[in-house]
Amino acid sequence: MALAVRRLLAILPLFLLIGFAGSPADLARQAVEGWLSGKYRADPLELLSRPPEEGLRVLERALRFPPPPPGLEVNLDAPEVEAHGPVAVVRYPAALGDRTGEVVVELEDGKVLGVRWQPEGGQLPPWVVAPYSGPVFLGVGLGLVLALFRGGLRRAWRAALEAILARGRLFLWTQVGLYAAFALGAAAAYADPALARLVQEVVGAGIRQIGIEAALRHGPLGLAAAIFYWNFTRGLLLTTALPGLLFGVPTLLVNLLRYYLLGFALSPAVVPLDRFLLHLPVIVLELGAYNTAVFGGLALLGEVLAGRGYRQGLRVLLLSLIPATVLLFFAALYEAFEVMP
Repeated sequence: MALAVRRLLAILPLFLLIGFAGSPADLARQAVEGWLSGKYRADPLELLSRPPEEGLRVLERALRFPPPPPGLEVNLDAPEVEAHGPVAVVRYPAALGDRTGEVVVELEDGKVLGVRWQPEGGQLPPWVVAPYSGPVFLGVGLGLVLALFRGGLRRAWRAALEAILARGRLFLWTQVGLYAAFALGAAAAYADPALARLVQEVVGAGIRQIGIEAALRHGPLGLAAAIFYWNFTRGLLLTTALPGLLFGVPTLLVNLLRYYLLGFALSPAVVPLDRFLLHLPVIVLELGAYNTAVFGGLALLGEVLAGRGYRQGLRVLLLSLIPATVLLFFAALYEAFEVMP
């Protein structure tokens, strides 16, 4: 009897700890209530006042706990819990005006990793994450690729290739220089793997804000459509081609920094080698697409300096988007099937 009592007393703290920690739904509810009250709000000024590593942690926290939009209504009485071992995701129905969505809470070992408002489709338009988006993406994409090689768009494809071949040395050095920035970042990660993992967390937290999860429900083709849309609009047009209009230099600087950070986050120093090699085709294709658009911006600068005018340089930049788009199409297809659970 005494032995049984001693054993009970020995395990009693464990039961108390479990009871104190609560279920994932209980922890998530507390996290959402704290999030709505401003508990996790980060001060942007901390990014400037702290050392780089601490600043990255502040940035990661800000991305994991983005402030709730004013007027957000959350139904805390209808949690949807997905638990996989120590990891759990709890979703609450939510609405912001006429737009519906959910508040997502990520937990691991009883610790709150993040809380965010996820509108239906995230930052992606509803039609991108619709059930029909995957088949439409595949059909339209293959149709355009065939038209470029064997159909009515062959002239545009040939013009793009001629523009590249006519400036072969610039194209080659652009590709080499930008890929080298990625490789330099990947090599630098070996000097400080802990910092590289932190950068990886920051990059991952930013990606989660996009709302790619909504596309996962529609299989690999739906995911490919979402990946292509984001890479084409944000990666190719907004952050590469648009700065390229300013005589190429801004887009070169933006992508040199972006590639270095991507290399730092995706380095084999922090990613298992087999996973890195499996993902390598995506890296080559996506970066190759952006490299080609950067080349177009630098070619625009070259045309202006050579006295052939801005319009001629703009033509080269626009033509460079054709092969870049083809590369992004195949990169999205491969990546979707690679990462699909």
